[in-house]
Amino acid sequence: MHKLAGLNSPKHPLFSIHRIENLELRYSDFPKRMTYDFYTTGLKKNLSGFVKYGRTKYDFQEGALGFTAPYQLMEFSSDLINNASGWILFFHKDFLNSSGLQKKLNDYGFFEYHTNEGLHLSEEEEKSIEIIFENIEKEYNNPIDTYSKQVALSNLELLFTYSHRYYRRQFVIRNEVDSSVLTNFNKELQLIFEKKSDPGLPTVEYLAERLNLSANYLSDLLKSTTGKSAIEHIHGYLIELAKQQLLTTNHSIAEIAFELGFEYPQYFSRLFKKKTGITPTQFRATSE
Repeated sequence: MHKLAGLNSPKHPLFSIHRIENLELRYSDFPKRMTYDFYTTGLKKNLSGFVKYGRTKYDFQEGALGFTAPYQLMEFSSDLINNASGWILFFHKDFLNSSGLQKKLNDYGFFEYHTNEGLHLSEEEEKSIEIIFENIEKEYNNPIDTYSKQVALSNLELLFTYSHRYYRRQFVIRNEVDSSVLTNFNKELQLIFEKKSDPGLPTVEYLAERLNLSANYLSDLLKSTTGKSAIEHIHGYLIELAKQQLLTTNHSIAEIAFELGFEYPQYFSRLFKKKTGITPTQFRATSE
């Protein structure tokens, strides 16, 4: 990656940080599509080109903080960094070994967000993030000693903590705009059961794809908006359908479970009791 970006060899074997304005991408050697085995975090401003993440293109004219996890397919336009500024940070998962951050990384769902779900920062937020990038850059350029990793990891964790906080703010601000996501989510869920060509249960991944969102972003957005994650909404919808079936048909519990997409009736019964406090059989009996 350093060679493609026109940079010298990394000063640390497991992480590096650079200012975007200092990159000299070798576009003649740059693959149109690529994947890599490390994480990236970048504060990107005034990118003239686009980044393609999965099937979605996005330009960063307004500036955004973006994250990618290993082995995600990426595509970049050849004019990506013309007149651009900001920061890009690479780190390998092994850099987090034996640290508290290693355990927390899975809690940061934004590494699985699509690029078009980047974090848009206010002016004050951007200043806070830039200070952290500057501190990491200073540490990266210092000679490696026994404290290097600890200091870098502390700043990295601070960066992720602020990012997590600012994403929550972004969800709150966008709740009114993104209220349509819940409406469209419910419509897609309804369509699944109207058509019911697939015998299985609806998944968060399928619904997210239908809404052009990543699964993690959809779940976090719904959680922020409604207090329930995407899977909780799916389960709630299933339970309401089950109640209708129990009250209006003579179908057995197993038949209702299979009609809803459950492979095993026992799983349906457990979920029903978990959500309602009683078994399907008890629910039907109390309604007679």
